[in-house]
Amino acid sequence: MDLKTLIREVPDFPKEGILFYDITTILQNPEGLKASIDQIQVKLEGIEFDYIVGPESRGFIFGVPVAYNTGKGFLPIRKAGKLPYKTKSKEYALEYGTATIEMHIDAIKPGDKVVIIDDLLATGGTSKATVELIESLGGEVVKLVYLIELDFLKGRDKLKNYDVDSIIHG
Repeated sequence: MDLKTLIREVPDFPKEGILFYDITTILQNPEGLKASIDQIQVKLEGIEFDYIVGPESRGFIFGVPVAYNTGKGFLPIRKAGKLPYKTKSKEYALEYGTATIEMHIDAIKPGDKVVIIDDLLATGGTSKATVELIESLGGEVVKLVYLIELDFLKGRDKLKNYDVDSIIHG
């Protein structure tokens, strides 16, 4: 299934000049949802890992079913202040300011191998911060898989030392 045909492109969202790739149209299509999860999962064949990490919130959508299907645990990365236990955080730059992500301090133990799954690789800022947060807890990122990669934004350049894969290129 060509998932790209299921993506709704919304011009000038969230601001003028941005072309937003809306994945809700994939999620509402039963065949599209299944195909997106299946195609992400195929990218993990032959990869040894302990956990799947998914950044809030769309990383949850794709990461949890893949974790379930592969018999692995799922570790959420959340925006600051959303997790109930002690956390480790990582601040990173956005186009207009900064953001902070967090994960529980006991989520990853030294030597744990993790896969990061998310919906979109754009500039790579969130992904790089996620990798750095995992590594600061002693984890090893063995693969990053995205549903969509916006090649022209060169986010992959920030992840050049990692195994990065995407389903759809735009």
